[in-house]
Parts: sequence; C-alpha cells; structure tokens
Amino acid sequence: MPEPIITVANLGKRYVLTHEQRHDTLRDTLVHGARGLLRHWRGGPDPTREEFWALRDVNFSVNRGEVVGIIGRNGAGKSTLLKILSRITEPTTGRVGIRGRVASLLEVGTGFHPELSGRENIHLNGAILGMSRAEIRSKFDEIVAFAEVERFLDTPVKHYSSGMYVRLAFAVAAHLEPEILIIDEVLAVGDAAFQKKCLGKMESVATKKGRTILFVSHNLAAVQRLCTRALYLEGGRVKIAGTVSEAEQQFLADLAAGAAPGSRGIVRNDNPDFTVTEFSAVVAGATSKVVRAGESVTFRLRYRCAKPAAFADGISVSVIFHVRGQRILNLWSEAGRGSTFKLGAEGEIACEVPRWPFRGGPVSVDVHASYRMQNILEWEEALFVDSVDGDFYGTGIVPHESEGLMFLLHQWRG
Repeated sequence: MPEPIITVANLGKRYVLTHEQRHDTLRDTLVHGARGLLRHWRGGPDPTREEFWALRDVNFSVNRGEVVGIIGRNGAGKSTLLKILSRITEPTTGRVGIRGRVASLLEVGTGFHPELSGRENIHLNGAILGMSRAEIRSKFDEIVAFAEVERFLDTPVKHYSSGMYVRLAFAVAAHLEPEILIIDEVLAVGDAAFQKKCLGKMESVATKKGRTILFVSHNLAAVQRLCTRALYLEGGRVKIAGTVSEAEQQFLADLAAGAAPGSRGIVRNDNPDFTVTEFSAVVAGATSKVVRAGESVTFRLRYRCAKPAAFADGISVSVIFHVRGQRILNLWSEAGRGSTFKLGAEGEIACEVPRWPFRGGPVSVDVHASYRMQNILEWEEALFVDSVDGDFYGTGIVPHESEGLMFLLHQWRG
C-alpha cells in the first residue's frame, strides 16, 4: 500500500474578527472602557470580538503522484487549507505531515522579490526550494522559454504585468521539480493560450514525472481533465473526498438546491444609493428556477434608488452566466440596447433571452451594475437556474451533451 506524501488530521484554523465600536465623546470612551474591564473581570463574552473557524475537523491524505482537485464555493476554506499546507499559516488545531519539497503558487507574485529581476528571482526561488545551482542552471533556459519573458529577464519584476508575473511564477514552480506542487486558481490571470499551456504542463508533470499536485479551481472542466481525485469543501469542512465525479455531482447538486429565485449569493454594493431588491428568472409569466433549452426567459431586476439625480447619465447592467465554474456569456445592456437605463426612485430592468441556450445542468447567474464605467453593485451567484435539455432547434433532435455546453441559433444553406 503506498505511503501518503501528505497527511492531514483533525485540522482546524480559527481567526478572531474584531468589530469596531465608535466612541464619539470622551464620556463614551470612558463608559465603554469601564464596561470592557468589568466584562473581562466577570469572564463574559466580548461583543467586539468574534471567533471564525475557516477550517474545522479536516482529515484526508494524498499519495505520491496523485493530482487532487479542491473545489467549493467562495469562503469554503480552500485557500486557507493551501496556505497551511504551504507553511504560510499555522493551524489552530490538528497536524499536517508532508514528505517532500513543496512549491506553491497561491497568488500572483508569491515568493518573488519585486526589486529583483526575473533572472534573480528564478535563482532565488530555486534556492528556497533547496535546489543546487547546477540544478537551477539545467532548468533555466526551459523556464525562460516557457514563460516567454526573454526580453524582460533582467528587468525588476515589479515592472511586470500581472500576466508576465504569473507566467514566470508558474514556469518556476513547474520546472524546478518539487515533489508537491500547490496551485490556487492563479491560471485565471493568464490568457486562454497560456492557461491551456499550463494545464498541459501540469498533466505532463503529474503523469510522466510522478509529481503530486493540489489544484484549487472554480473551473470544473479543468478539474475533471486534470485530477484523479477531488475534495469538496463546504463551510470549512470536507463534505466529499472521493472521485472527481462524486465531488462534482455533490457540488452541483448543492448549487442547484440553493437555486431559489432571489437567493442572496455574494453582494458587493459600492454605492448604497442604488440597491437591488429582487433578481429573478421569469418563465411564462411566473418566477422559476427551471428553464428548458429553447424557452423564453426574462431576468428581472427590481431596484430602489435614493438619489436618482446622482445617476443622471443612466446605469449599465450586465447579466453574466457561469457553467461548471466557467464564465460562458455576458449580456451587457449598453452593447445590447445601445444606451443606458435612466433611474427612478424605484423600478424594474428586464433582460429577455428569447431562446435559452444552455445544456442541462446548473447555471450560475451574476448581475452587475455600473455608472460611468465604475461598478456600483456586483452580485455574484445572485441566482441559480436549473437548465434542462430541450428541442432548441425544433427539429426533434437534441445533440448529445458531449457536443458542447450551449446551443446557438443558426441557419444552414446549400
């Protein structure tokens, strides 16, 4: 039986959140200070401090040569877990056993010194990984060629674009041959060609050289292609540790279960004068969370605006669709209608999709609003739609799901 290269037992990570209290006068400051001392003396809870467990009771092991995907919603604890495995953060409870050299790529610029050149950072990262000068030199040309930064090799990396940064960082991490490679969604920074190149390199590293890879991604298609096993984290705990299909099916089922019209998702409101009171899908005159391919569906956004005059030029709205963690389509009002929406004190903005184009499965829908090209509201996962296969083309023939994620209205001539 193979010996695990990574062992995680009863792992937990706790943070203490501090809530600010305003003291506008000296009297308020003295009163709150006295109350705090009395509460501390009595051993009572402090309302300004809150415990938050990012991870709790996490247990799993990874064998040498395995490629393990880690999936889950935002805030599930995925990045916290990778930081602990990378020895960036100490766990609060439990233990982690790692046998082998670890290279981590958790965000753009991790492990790079901004004042050093690309050339110097390659040598620095190699030394941190415990490699000899001869080993680094033997890989140097291959790293530079993969990253495509030859012209800027002797330029300080603080002048690199985010794309150049991540290309070089990935090239260093993948080519300096650590036993364990930890990657957290950084490929989203690169363009499509580079992402494809990175996935190919990770496949090669895993299959041909027997390296162990932990890969966090919201792109379920990439996880399905690359990984041999998966962990599904929910609320800081491991909900599924099994095959990629098992983890993915449970994750998608949980997303669909939360697909009631008006589910809250993650809201960032940068201008409180504009708020969305409802975002829903309407099919045949009624709100619905199920849409069949080829049906007409209208996305209805209801809002309140405290100061309509502050948005005199009108706002733009985007309705954004994600399938299997990938952004597939953005319907931007300014491009679709050629103008912005003038606001009243309250009202409704609607986006009609005459023929729903998506295959069967959950579709996550975001809604964004902007004024003068500046975001005023971002609502991620505002809605989940359970898409059902249907006779999109009206021919009685429904292409197999392996033929793609979407249908497209088109015409044949001949």
